[in-house]
Amino acid sequence: MRRLLPVTDMTATETAAGPAAEGGREWSFDELADAYAYPEGDGVWLRANMVSSLDGAGQHDGRSQPLSSDTDMRIFGTLRGLADVIVVGAETVRLEGYRPARAREVFAARRAAAGQGEAPVIAVVSASLDLDFSLPLFTSPLVPTLILTGAAAPADRVAAAREAGAEVLVAGDGAGVEPARAVAVLAARGLRRQLTEGGPRLLGQFVAAGVLDELCLTVSPTMTAGGAQRIAGGPSVAVPTRFQVASVLEQDGFLFTRYRRI
Repeated sequence: MRRLLPVTDMTATETAAGPAAEGGREWSFDELADAYAYPEGDGVWLRANMVSSLDGAGQHDGRSQPLSSDTDMRIFGTLRGLADVIVVGAETVRLEGYRPARAREVFAARRAAAGQGEAPVIAVVSASLDLDFSLPLFTSPLVPTLILTGAAAPADRVAAAREAGAEVLVAGDGAGVEPARAVAVLAARGLRRQLTEGGPRLLGQFVAAGVLDELCLTVSPTMTAGGAQRIAGGPSVAVPTRFQVASVLEQDGFLFTRYRRI
C-alpha cells in the first residue's frame, strides 16, 4: 500500500522505488483504522463506501465484487469495524446476499474504547419490507437488525419483520424513508458513526438530501462497458455537490480515495 495523499514524512518511504517496494507493503488493520478513523467529537458522520470501474460502472452483472480486490475487501472490513451502524438499501441486501456483521477480534479493543458494541448494527432501508426474513441477517445477527421504513409501510410486513426479530423504525411520514430523518433516527439511538454501502439509489438519495459527509471510493483499474449503474442514482441535485479530497492510497493499480463534503 502506498500513500499518495496527504503527503507526510512517511510518504517517501511508502513510495520508494524498486521492485520490492513498487506496490508497497500490506498495511495492518490498525494502520487502516487510523487512516479511516471517524472525525473526533460527538457529531453525526455519514460516510459511504463504494467501488467504481474506470468507465464509471458501480457494479458488474449486478454485483460489486467483480470490481473489487483483496485490499479493497480489507478496507471494506475496516470501515465496518469502525462504524456504529451500516445502512443499506433493500435491493442491495437482496442482490449482494447480505449477512449479519460479525465481531472481529482485530477491532475489539478499538470498539470497546469507543464505547461501541462488538459488531455494527445493520439498518436496512425499505418502503415495502419485501425481504426474506428467514435469512441469517434477520434470524442470527449479533445485534438485532434494524429496518428503516415509512409510517405507511404495509402493516403485515411490519408485523412479519418484528416476528423475525428485527426492530422497525419509522423514518418517514409516507411509505418511504426520508434520508435526513433516517440519519437523525439512527443518531438518536447513539448510532452516530454511520456507514452506507449503497446501493446506488440509496446513495443518490443521501446525496440529494445533503446529508452525505464523506465518500470512500475505490477506483478499480477495470473497464466494463455495457450499461451498468453508476455508484449513485435516483434524484438529481440542482447544483452538483462539491467534495474535496482527504486521502488517496494505492495498491496494485487500485486507488482508495476519500472525499469530504465542502
